[in-house]
Amino acid sequence: MFPGAYARLRLYAFEAHDLALSKLTRNSERDRDDVKYLAETGYVDLEVLQQRYEKELRPYLVNVERHDLTMRLWAEMIQEARGT
Repeated sequence: MFPGAYARLRLYAFEAHDLALSKLTRNSERDRDDVKYLAETGYVDLEVLQQRYEKELRPYLVNVERHDLTMRLWAEMIQEARGT
């Protein structure tokens, strides 16, 4: 549309598992729907999501029990959505 006009523009985006984990704390209905959609469409793998939660996010959380429960509920939701 405008060749060369945006030569210095850089766009960054979350990787799908990072995006899902960024929604963990708020855990609203919209967040759950987003994570469910990412799982249904194959962008999020449950095992990878759980591993990344354990290694990359959990050590920095304050209310660990709450987030552990949310991850368990999300795992059930993802398994149900995928029919496994």
